[in-house]
Amino acid sequence: VQLQASGGGLVQAGGSLRLSCAASGRTFSSYSMGWFRQAPGKEREFVAGISGSGSITYYADSMKGRFTISRDNAKNTVYLQMNSLKPEDTAIYYCAADKSALWVSDRRYLPYAYDYWGQGTQVTVSS
Repeated sequence: VQLQASGGGLVQAGGSLRLSCAASGRTFSSYSMGWFRQAPGKEREFVAGISGSGSITYYADSMKGRFTISRDNAKNTVYLQMNSLKPEDTAIYYCAADKSALWVSDRRYLPYAYDYWGQGTQVTVSS
């Protein structure tokens, strides 16, 4: 599967952005999907994940209540709605996919558990 992330940009603190990740292929609904981010000088960190059907979602603690992951399997697209953005949310955001049922695995928060990655989209939050 090939992934193409979009929707990043510059936003003021407290603002919102919605990221999209379009996937190729005909079996999109069978893939676990995740969003990760990487700030300069820092390791890539988990943001949010979603099951193939979209019925199960999970988040990093610092994103709960502010970020929402969703997917539209008819459009082969996963979304990340980000509200109440903070300067510390500034990073490159990556979408990732894996064929396994990561939503039931302890590995679901780990970058190496995902086999497919998009190119990333820059999110910059100004104070």
